[in-house]
Amino acid sequence: MIRILIADDQALIRAGFRALLDAEPDMEVVGEAGSGAEAVSESLRLAPDVVLMDIRMPGGDGLEATRRILESAPGGLRVVILTTFELDEYVTGAIRAGASGFLVKDTEPEELIRAVRAVHDGDAMLSPSVTRRLLERLAAERPAEAGRAPADVGLLTEREREVVALVGQGLNNAEIAARLVITPLTAKTHVSRAMTKLGLRDRAQLVVLAYESGLVRPGWLA
Repeated sequence: MIRILIADDQALIRAGFRALLDAEPDMEVVGEAGSGAEAVSESLRLAPDVVLMDIRMPGGDGLEATRRILESAPGGLRVVILTTFELDEYVTGAIRAGASGFLVKDTEPEELIRAVRAVHDGDAMLSPSVTRRLLERLAAERPAEAGRAPADVGLLTEREREVVALVGQGLNNAEIAARLVITPLTAKTHVSRAMTKLGLRDRAQLVVLAYESGLVRPGWLA
């Protein structure tokens, strides 16, 4: 059972998300929070598996709450950022805060459910459009660093570098498998090994590293 905490300052939105997620046989909404501070305290009290986190809330915004939660909570907890605004600074801020996903609130219900399952399984939920915006923002902030490969990339095999580059372009495991003519399980294994070698939390951080190491550039995204 996936235990979920919903953090949003609008009660109607919380109620809608709760009804949607509680209807799934493998999900349970264990709590709600209406502010950033409450999101932190409830996360520590309830120990959910996944937190759905609004960005604009009173009592500390969602990005600060995400940072505080992930600094204090067990390693298995994941945060998915939900916002009305698909703004660049929110995308990069969410990833740097440690979030495993970023979705706008007009996302289809099926996509939200898929995101919760994905991050619970240790994956990340970044759509190709969000991935593109993330890389473009990083390029604007640190253009001089593009192509500078961190020493840790040398720990990867040639195939693992190929896989990381494709993760950086927003491809999921099935798409990577099709591109490299391997099985989805093999693709997932390469991704997991790369994250372990590089000491990364999830695919969201792998996307950032793929750019910063020069394995992928913003202009390569379709």
